[in-house]
Amino acid sequence: MKKYIGCDLGGTNLRAAVVDVENGDVLHHMSIPTLAREGHDAVMQRMADLFLKVIQSANMKKEEIGGIGIGVPGVLDLEKGETIFLPNLPGTWPHVPLRDRITHLTGLHTAILNDVRSITNGEWRFGAGMGVDTVAVFAIGTGIGGGLVINGQLHLGIGGTGGELGHTVIDFNGPRCGCGNDGCLEAYASGPAIAAMGIKAVAQGLTTRLGDMCSYDLNCITPELIARAAKAGDEIAKDIYEKAGLYIGIAAANMCASIGPRRIIIGGGVAQAGELLLDPIRRTLRERVHIMPVDQVEVVASKLGDNAGVIGVACWSAFLQS
Repeated sequence: MKKYIGCDLGGTNLRAAVVDVENGDVLHHMSIPTLAREGHDAVMQRMADLFLKVIQSANMKKEEIGGIGIGVPGVLDLEKGETIFLPNLPGTWPHVPLRDRITHLTGLHTAILNDVRSITNGEWRFGAGMGVDTVAVFAIGTGIGGGLVINGQLHLGIGGTGGELGHTVIDFNGPRCGCGNDGCLEAYASGPAIAAMGIKAVAQGLTTRLGDMCSYDLNCITPELIARAAKAGDEIAKDIYEKAGLYIGIAAANMCASIGPRRIIIGGGVAQAGELLLDPIRRTLRERVHIMPVDQVEVVASKLGDNAGVIGVACWSAFLQS
């Protein structure tokens, strides 16, 4: 089978890789700055140049590549192959014909997919979701992305918007989320929300080593710093991750009630906290889910790391041509 190119379109970097879609191996990869402020036309040209360069660097010919998949951080129209709203890129890319433009510039079949749906596809096919037919993925980072595989199919919904698990409501009286709704999971348990809990604890003068660890520069309080404090025995820091795990667990409990996943995968940068986050998620599920066999639902960390997106979207491109 031909190899495929998977790409992560990030606000900071463009990352492209040649992927063997039969076994999920990343054969060769390259990364360059996105330079998003130059505008979408310039970025698409840089992407096309990167794809051709990564093929050359892998000592392959263009004819050996079956196509390109691009994971995109935002709302898409999959039928038209357009970006609709990319909140982290200047100009937000309304109605940019990304799929057709890259196809024209490279001469290779191109597919686009939301970045976390790409991660979901990668983890299901070759990562933490292998071997099960129904999976929910929470990617905890600057925001909270999500994705679903239901009965052995990546769930897309209308225009590819299905699976936004970070925007399930866990408190209808909650704070305003960046999406415009109130009380979304993202407002409670994203990286910035976790950091904000740490900042508040130090500002209130609570008994915690977080202030000492950042020399009382509140801008230096991050989820990673809080995790380090928690692992060192800081009770306030441990409580912050308990709360974050509770919030994610409530959203995961809703997924158990609605789709009955056999596995819930926790990924993203914040998931590097490991059991600090996974344990309270599991406890919350056991406490709150009573209408299905929750003891059969596994809560696990993602396995593929930074490669999940490029693997998943390369496989998506191959699937569309099969």
